[in-house]
Formats: sequence, structure tokens, C-alpha cells
Amino acid sequence: MDPIANMLVIIKNGYLAKKQQVTVPYSKFKLEIAKVIAKENFVGEVAKKENQILVDLLYDAGSPKITEIKKISKLGRRFYTKSKHIKQLKGGRGSTIISTSKGVMSESDAKKKNLGGEVICQIW
Repeated sequence: MDPIANMLVIIKNGYLAKKQQVTVPYSKFKLEIAKVIAKENFVGEVAKKENQILVDLLYDAGSPKITEIKKISKLGRRFYTKSKHIKQLKGGRGSTIISTSKGVMSESDAKKKNLGGEVICQIW
């Protein structure tokens, strides 16, 4: 199974189960993705503890901050985009996470830095 998709499903299922915190197996790439999700205020604090990534989940008046996570690039089909083709998701309420040559970042940061790359996932 795809480890990135596994991480995204763990976070989504944590929200559905109304948990306060979830743990994800550690890798550098997953930690960078989790930090971008935290920077976009979809999850709370992200911390590395031993071989785990601890992700605090945020709720807004009892409802989860994330309603959907959609994996775009998959193991069998990678999806790449140029910076000029990056568009806002859900009128700015969602975020697209892109792996660029300068690291993992949200679509707004990639557009500012004029960078394209592999589209990892979309969150709203």
C-alpha cells in the first residue's frame, strides 16, 4: 500500500472517530506533508516522537476541520503540474499539497515561488 495514502486515511479516520490525536509511522516525507497540513490550519501541532508522527486534530464547534482528503498522485499514475496551471481549491477554503524541487509546500507557496511539481493531495 502507498504509505502517503495510508497517512492521509489515518488522519481522515481520526477525524471521523472524533479523536484528539493520531499517530502515523515516521518518514521524512510524511513529516513534511504533515507540517504543510498543519501550516494550512487543517490539523494542530505535528511532532516526531521516536518512530511515530503525532498529529493533533482540530475541530471547529464540534465539526472536523477536514471534510475530505483526496490523493491525486498514486503509485501507478503520477500527476505533475506547472506553476501557471495551479488553481485555488474550493474558493481558497481547500489546499493542494505539491512536492517541488524546493520541498513540499501548499499551492499558494508554490505559486508565489513559481514552482511546479508532483501534486500529492488535495484537502478541504
